[in-house]
Amino acid sequence: MNIAVILAAGEGTRMKSQIAKPLHKVCGKPMLQYIIDASIDANVEKHIVIVGHGGQEIKEYFQEGDLIFEEQAIGQGQPYGTGYAVMQATEHIDDDSTVIILFGDTPLITENTVNSLIQYHTSGGFDGTVLTAILEDAKGYGRIKRDKKGNISKIIEHKDASEEEKNIKEINSGIFCFRGDLLKKALRKLDTSNTEGELYVTDIVEILNKEGYKLGACTIDDPTEIHGVNSKIQLSFSDKIMRQRINKYHMSKGITIIDPDSTYIESGVKIGRDTIIYPGVTIEDNTEIGDNCIIRGNTRIVNSEIKNNITIESSLIEESIVESNTNIGPNAHLRPQSHIGKNVNIGNFVEVKKAYIGDHSKAGHLSYIGDATVGKNVNIGCGVVFVNYDGKKKHKTIIGDNAFVGSNCSLVAPVKINDWAYIAAGSTITKEVEEGALSIGRSSQVNKEDWVKEKGLMDTK
Repeated sequence: MNIAVILAAGEGTRMKSQIAKPLHKVCGKPMLQYIIDASIDANVEKHIVIVGHGGQEIKEYFQEGDLIFEEQAIGQGQPYGTGYAVMQATEHIDDDSTVIILFGDTPLITENTVNSLIQYHTSGGFDGTVLTAILEDAKGYGRIKRDKKGNISKIIEHKDASEEEKNIKEINSGIFCFRGDLLKKALRKLDTSNTEGELYVTDIVEILNKEGYKLGACTIDDPTEIHGVNSKIQLSFSDKIMRQRINKYHMSKGITIIDPDSTYIESGVKIGRDTIIYPGVTIEDNTEIGDNCIIRGNTRIVNSEIKNNITIESSLIEESIVESNTNIGPNAHLRPQSHIGKNVNIGNFVEVKKAYIGDHSKAGHLSYIGDATVGKNVNIGCGVVFVNYDGKKKHKTIIGDNAFVGSNCSLVAPVKINDWAYIAAGSTITKEVEEGALSIGRSSQVNKEDWVKEKGLMDTK
């Protein structure tokens, strides 16, 4: 069995945040989720997450996952260090298992790297394997020390290294594979005889080496995968690299992204072929976009379903559905639970909330459509307001097929406008309008001659 021990107990003081460090998001997903996903995709069967600071918050977030959580006790008299953290998982580790040790703040690690490390470890018959990287600037990383035969003899932490050892370019990523029984055995032999007085997982390599066990080193091709996040600056770096990966993935599948550096797409997004995304677009959560769409300007789409052949211009769409061949924007706002039909036009400064708008209908500009069902082939004129709130409750407006609502009307819900009904411009509608009727809900115009002059308001000079 392959078992992952994921260390996620760090306090993360440099993050300067009340959020637990592993829950900080990279391209819309918590850092810890990336590590878990990469491990699952690499066919690791059991996951033990070691938590400490913010542990309850982490448990609650991942409560639906098939994870084992263990608390790392923190306080006076408790040892610190990665070795102590791994000790909390020993009761869940089988002797004949392969254990991979991962970190909850390395979101750039990939399935391929986790899988390659496990395969390298098992196929080479190693008792322990270190994932290493070659860095020109190795400051802060533990150095890999090899013997005359090229085998790993020990790992020296940066703060414990001599000046000569600090010149070594091969570094320890902190990610390991061990045979389950040997890991547990070596953990019992760890001590705190180092500069920081902590228990280090890295010391296990030296312990096993002295006992004659076979230790390997699997060198990673892309060192960015082991980039750890300990500050908001490092979080920004990880977000940038992840954004580049996501955009490259979509472009490889047939999507045109005009300027990847100014386009933000989160990890859960799906996009169809021949869709074109212009600079400044943000697409979040589990949004799905179909084929042949064009998305321009400062558009933001959140957890929505956008079908095929849709054009969106500088608009905000939240938790909504837009059917095929529809145009949205510029500067439209679809609030949650909006469902826009096929061949619809939602134009300039139109806001839709919790409403269904049928096929071939249009609201060209400056309208609010809230809590409504609008039929097919309906015209919503400029300045129309669906008056859905009475101060306590929201009420619904229903408009039938082929209706026409003139400009600057107020439809006071609850109200129904039947098929083929016409509403005269400037009307306030409070009662049902029958099929095929013309409704005029405004007072007659009255012109009073010379009123301004009589009031002394006219300047005749």
